Amino acid sequence: MPRPGRSAPRWAKWFIWVGSLLMLTGGGSVVAVKVAFTSATKTVTRQNLLGAARSAPERRHVSVTGAKNILLVGLDTRKNQSKDALTRSDSIIILHIPAAHDAGYLISLPRDSYVRIPAYDNGKVPFGGTRAKINSAFAFGSRGLQGPDALSHGFELLALTVKRLTGITPDAGAIIDFEGFKNVVEVLGKVCMYVDEKTTSVHRGTDDKTGRPAAPYKLNSDGTVRYKVRGVTPKIYDKGDHCFTPADALDFVRQRDLLENRDYDYGRQRHQQQFLKAVLKQAFDDGLSSPQKLPGLLSAVGKTMTVDDGGIPLEDWVFAMRGLNPDDLVTLKTNDGTFHSDQIPGVGSVEILTDTSIQMLKAVKRDQVAEFLRAYPEVIAAPEP
Repeated sequence: MPRPGRSAPRWAKWFIWVGSLLMLTGGGSVVAVKVAFTSATKTVTRQNLLGAARSAPERRHVSVTGAKNILLVGLDTRKNQSKDALTRSDSIIILHIPAAHDAGYLISLPRDSYVRIPAYDNGKVPFGGTRAKINSAFAFGSRGLQGPDALSHGFELLALTVKRLTGITPDAGAIIDFEGFKNVVEVLGKVCMYVDEKTTSVHRGTDDKTGRPAAPYKLNSDGTVRYKVRGVTPKIYDKGDHCFTPADALDFVRQRDLLENRDYDYGRQRHQQQFLKAVLKQAFDDGLSSPQKLPGLLSAVGKTMTVDDGGIPLEDWVFAMRGLNPDDLVTLKTNDGTFHSDQIPGVGSVEILTDTSIQMLKAVKRDQVAEFLRAYPEVIAAPEP
């Protein structure tokens, strides 16, 4: 099975799901959630992200009733990143909520999907349109811009690209800065889950002589493993039950190179989905029901998010979706969880969406996901033990 070139870490995607579900879920004590959420939403940056891609350009007569599709984008920006460096979207997820508001379906679009990105003018650097990896759309839309303008125009071009590819018009959108995720886990204290395969860290290890932390592997410029460092023992997450600290959590969900089953990105994606469920379960049990933890939890999530609410106040989103809980969240696999890649001259290894994945996206557009899953149950990610 061919391995695509190493890309920026995609572990941020599952934090997007944490942020999105906490944004949309009002479980536990409704009074406590309402009071805390009113305060916590003040930390959420709100701005126009969807632009021309929105379903209601003039934001008139917008209602939270009916089926909703929310575009969630994770960015892998670094503190030391050059201000001139292009920012590519690290994670692209469609959160589909059917009209009954009784479930949530999460569909990840592979960041290396080969698509047509439409022409776009951000007012600074016009873009003529091209076929490229979908994660490039954010970069092309934000070229020459900084700060909020870069986020708005990058997101808008990505949303237009997703709309062109899938036919899905987003009702709302959010950008998640994964740098802030650690704060969410710190508020929870720890998160426990079952690890389904032995996972060796390429980032964290211990020097055999000094006992101090040390990098166990030398990595190539693209992040792939170059060679093992002698005298350093890597951290290993064995198969079985684990309770993760914030540092361990961030490390575990980043791993893809040294997985026991050699399933690389799709193994990492599965681990992210499993850990997401564990985080949501703990947040639901220990955070949303706790007046002591709830304000800090919502504040930690809120500080990492930039939201376009689609003209519907966040408070209305929360209470319309308050019946959802982590058990109602269904993660769906694109491309059957395996690589369907091709080599494009000048572009490199790209992902090609299968016919089944395209049909799944059409079912999202028609709000017929439940019917689609009865015909194609294999696209549902296997539940954790």
